[in-house]
Amino acid sequence: MINRLEGTAALASGGIPLPATRVTESTDAALETIQTFGEVILKPLYSTKARGMVVLKAADGVKANSQILNKFKAKHGLFYLQKFVNLGGQDLGMVFLGGKYLCTYARVGDDKSWNTTIHSGGKYQAYEASPELIELGRKAQSCFDLSFTTVDIALTDEGPVVFEVSAFGGFSGAKKGCGIDAAEKLCDYVLSQFEAETAEAGE
Repeated sequence: MINRLEGTAALASGGIPLPATRVTESTDAALETIQTFGEVILKPLYSTKARGMVVLKAADGVKANSQILNKFKAKHGLFYLQKFVNLGGQDLGMVFLGGKYLCTYARVGDDKSWNTTIHSGGKYQAYEASPELIELGRKAQSCFDLSFTTVDIALTDEGPVVFEVSAFGGFSGAKKGCGIDAAEKLCDYVLSQFEAETAEAGE
């Protein structure tokens, strides 16, 4: 596994649009970032389904934010801060297998949480992605050497942004949102690759 920082760096190097992001070990620099962005999400380098993430607002004041930051640093060592973007109540999971597009599902929030994850009450729905959006997802997943990927995309007022490319997410979303058994398709893909390699070795 690679951590969130390495994943972000790979996407940025690939020219993928991302939410504005700052990484620092300095509490003062983190406070300055909060002030600049107005509202940020503080993320652990390793986490799924928004676990351990904290929303920090400049309006809450330096003292309150400093306490949260210091506690976070004691546990995680550094700050990964991403500008809060309006998800419009949903974000997307775009599924690829062997670099080929399978489907897109939406995670729709329940209006009780800032995030749309299933862990926080979100629900899966099918989503008809445009060719341009699919191409963005394809470009994002190509930054990593993975057979099965889910690209997390948000549609913001400033255009689509990619949060991350996951090697583990997508099975449940593809099944419940799109009616596709991605696990079965992945098994078929792995077997076909094995058979192709075996046949090539036999030659």
